Amino acid sequence: MKQATKLIHAGNAVDAGATPSLTTPIYETSTFVFDSVADVIKYQEGTLNGYLYSRYENPTVVAVEQKLAAVDGAEVSLLFSSGMAAISTALLTLLKSGDEIICCSAIYGGTFHIIEDLLPRLGITRRFISIEALSNVGSSIGPKTKIVWFESPINPTLRCVDVRGVTAACRKAGVLSAMDNTFASAINQPVLSMGLDLSMQSCTKYLNGHSDVTGGVLSGSQALMAPIAKTRRLLGGVMDPQPAFALGRGMKTMPLRVAQHNANALEVAQFLERHRSIHRVYYPGLASHPDHGIAARQMSGFGGVVTIDVKGGQDAAFRAFDKLKVVKRAASLGGVESICSLPILTSQYGLTDEELVKAGVSKGMIRISIGLEDAGDLINDLDQALT
Repeated sequence: MKQATKLIHAGNAVDAGATPSLTTPIYETSTFVFDSVADVIKYQEGTLNGYLYSRYENPTVVAVEQKLAAVDGAEVSLLFSSGMAAISTALLTLLKSGDEIICCSAIYGGTFHIIEDLLPRLGITRRFISIEALSNVGSSIGPKTKIVWFESPINPTLRCVDVRGVTAACRKAGVLSAMDNTFASAINQPVLSMGLDLSMQSCTKYLNGHSDVTGGVLSGSQALMAPIAKTRRLLGGVMDPQPAFALGRGMKTMPLRVAQHNANALEVAQFLERHRSIHRVYYPGLASHPDHGIAARQMSGFGGVVTIDVKGGQDAAFRAFDKLKVVKRAASLGGVESICSLPILTSQYGLTDEELVKAGVSKGMIRISIGLEDAGDLINDLDQALT
């Protein structure tokens, strides 16, 4: 089945009760009832197909996880209460004291702070490398390296990484490859089929698509995900059934939404590239983007995020930001509404000037998540704000 079919039908068989419904019900319960001691024993031994406690598994959550696994091309997907919960649970499972993680220096700020501030307290070494070094990551991998973590497209510069090249180098060295695929989504970029070991996405963004759910997902092989599932039980960062239901519903229209995000963003990016107030436009779909060739090879669409560097730097960016009317000022992406943020005040807030340079982030940047409004209306709004 194609992705559009999988997103509608995968996971729907989880509810196999006497009156099965077309859509998966919300099992808003913390615990589940057993008929006997024998059934509890069978559950604990793994021979009873049932549920014990919603921190472990919940039918609504499991149904959406099966939908995610189908579209990601994964053996197993696990849902979390946020993208950060997904990232932290994965790293705390797969790394121990004495291990090393290599991460691209151009990375989402939240991921940066987990790796920079939290992991060293646990005796885990971190090493940040440039996007150029990542393209030849095999030469950076050392004897203690266990994971290489990266993004593509990267937040907020939308630089793109050769996923197949990185994963091949990691596999050759016996190192896990892990990637944040939030900005592209599996619709535009099926990274597990490119050899990646662990895919992470923020469900808050394109997967849900309506700016009303916070969540994260990890996808990979059964062998890799089993210990992560155990850690999720211990840390308790599982998604609640209510947002899981909303996520599953949002995913059913995902191919249609992402296609329109792609089309609108390309039209807006082409307009902004000609605008006299813009120093530079970052969008993988533009021929001027430094990684356009990479993006064209591994993406079927270029996503809905456009980042601009405004002439006049921080002051000019702040003025344009305040003048926007249709595009709302908010710190997220991937919803039906167009929103924008200032990376130095959101995703890269707190980074030093040196760290900003390494991440490729300027103080005149505005990151715009292009929604599903009429592209002409968005262009007119951006034009009046920038002029």
